[in-house]
Amino acid sequence: MGVVRRLLCVAGGVGGTLLTLAAPARGVVVGGGGAASSDCLLVFDAAANTPAAKPRQVKCADGDPSCDVDGTVNGTCVIPLRVCANSTALRSCTLSGVAHITVDHALDNGDKQFDPQFQALQTQIDNGIQPPTDEADACAAATNFSVPIKGPIGRNHCQPNTKTIKITTLSKAIDGKVYTDTDSIKLTCTASAANGCNPQTLFAGTFDRIQRQIFSQNCALSGCHDSQSKSGDLLLEAGAARTNVVNVVPNNTSAASSGWKRVTVLSPASGDSTTSFLYHKVTGDLPDASFGKSMPRDKPKLDKSLREVIRLWIDNGAPDSGWVPGTF
Repeated sequence: MGVVRRLLCVAGGVGGTLLTLAAPARGVVVGGGGAASSDCLLVFDAAANTPAAKPRQVKCADGDPSCDVDGTVNGTCVIPLRVCANSTALRSCTLSGVAHITVDHALDNGDKQFDPQFQALQTQIDNGIQPPTDEADACAAATNFSVPIKGPIGRNHCQPNTKTIKITTLSKAIDGKVYTDTDSIKLTCTASAANGCNPQTLFAGTFDRIQRQIFSQNCALSGCHDSQSKSGDLLLEAGAARTNVVNVVPNNTSAASSGWKRVTVLSPASGDSTTSFLYHKVTGDLPDASFGKSMPRDKPKLDKSLREVIRLWIDNGAPDSGWVPGTF
């Protein structure tokens, strides 16, 4: 039996790209941790399924079509949510009139927790609900939120991954008082039970794994190697990363003077990780401070198994497709 779509009544939110499938159906309204008197200022329509007694969060298995809209075991849950303001669904709450709706970490202003999906949600709210508004059940278009699983690492071990999203909603002045409600929702993605932590199930090849599991999740982020920041004049977003690293001289003077490339490729089937700046950056094996800091910046060191995937990829010529032995 499929998971029942439910409205999460919280002054918290979730962002993502515009959902192209049909909007989720309305369901049961549940509180999101805010005061009951202001819960109706903002609600969500989501596949809430946990805790079982009173669902208020989403726990989704990768590829489960009841909550993952791409329906594919690919290492990422794509969870749809719809945001509405001034809800009439909660009879215990009689407030109406929303002045402001603010998604946490939605501004690309140097915030280390900035997430473009939060920004997308803020845009959907601004365009669809258009605060300030007194309109009852004013809704933005449905959005998607992508949550990748943690892994595979080591001997193909995976763990659930959770993103917590918060929104602060302010009411218009009511009898001289402005009501504030700040709540949150957790979206959790778990690996599919059907071989869902096998790299060859999740990725198309070694470089696809490096791009999606390493670069996209750890490097192509705000303030680092995304298209807005291009720290070190290096872009590691999908579609651009490989051409930005293979046999490209780094802009770090010490690395360039040492004859290193970002990724040193000698032939279509061979490379040299020992003269590859990228590899030294992720291992932290840098000669001195003039070579800069290890990567990923402000994040834990990459798991040893992922560092080995990068080494093997480089030493085998950094191919853009196919599987390098030892990387799956």
